[in-house]
Amino acid sequence: MCGHCFIVPRDVLERLSRNDSLSATVRKGMARTAKLDIELRRLRAQNHRLTRLGMRLAPVPAPAAAPPVPQVLVADCQHGTTLPGVPVPAPGKSSDATARTVFDETTALARFYAKAFGRNSIDGAGMTLASSIHYGVDYNNAFWNGVQMTYGDGDGRIFLDFSRGNDVIGHEITHGVTQHTIQLGYTNEAGGLNESLSDVFGSMFRQWQAGQDVTGADWLIGKDIMGPEATARGFTCLRDMADPAAGHCLAPQITHISQFKKGMDPHHSSGVPNLAFTTAAKALGGKSWERLGQVWYRAMTGYRPSPNMKMAAFAERTRKAGATLYPGDAAVAGALDQGWRKVGL
Repeated sequence: MCGHCFIVPRDVLERLSRNDSLSATVRKGMARTAKLDIELRRLRAQNHRLTRLGMRLAPVPAPAAAPPVPQVLVADCQHGTTLPGVPVPAPGKSSDATARTVFDETTALARFYAKAFGRNSIDGAGMTLASSIHYGVDYNNAFWNGVQMTYGDGDGRIFLDFSRGNDVIGHEITHGVTQHTIQLGYTNEAGGLNESLSDVFGSMFRQWQAGQDVTGADWLIGKDIMGPEATARGFTCLRDMADPAAGHCLAPQITHISQFKKGMDPHHSSGVPNLAFTTAAKALGGKSWERLGQVWYRAMTGYRPSPNMKMAAFAERTRKAGATLYPGDAAVAGALDQGWRKVGL
């Protein structure tokens, strides 16, 4: 499983670090972030082994009928790399705008999971939601490390403060939900599914906050963290769930299972289930977190852990979940079929 799951793929950071059209300062920041991310990934295994063992020994209890909002903590790394950093007192009222944003958006995300899916925090049992801000110097990423979220400030040129994107916050926290439920691995097709679930729920959270239906949503991931130099070069987002291979994506993705190759970065292969979900959502209409979101949530949380699940198996699981949740609803079944057939599944 992904102990350190990042919003920006490492190959994108490395590509930007070699781009001679960027300033030396920007290139160095990208290279420094990529190297730091490699080291962070090496720390991932222990947290996940503990989670897996804990779930075996003490299954998570069923959530209460009206899940409470869990405690939300914010710490300031003060541009260092020691986690969690210095605790921020009363972060919702802090003079630091980033601390306030992270507190408010994390609290809102907890409400989203509670109201839309009846889930009480990441683990379903009220787990405290801890985040660290101002990580590193010009750190161009955000990540879930198995126990908490961490956000860099970006370099101000290609990337802005990563906490500016509510979909980014939703993405990272959903990695925690995945860790405590389906426990997908982070290689091959399971890795693509892992990244896609975070994009899907991050996008649904963004739409939920804005009160948007599927036609009003832009389906972009990372739109709010694109810096002025990125937008000047035509990059409007990290990923586009409705058009994963589009040229305006800084991290374009594949769009069909036939394009999948073993060992592919999960951020790229996640384009397949991303496009399937978006296609199905548009076909079904309404609000994404309602019927279709319920199907995806059931497929993620309603079964035993499946670390090595393939995309075809997940597609079949959503079809079965749709039939169980909405028996006889031809619109749900048809939308699911349309979405998965679009990507060859």
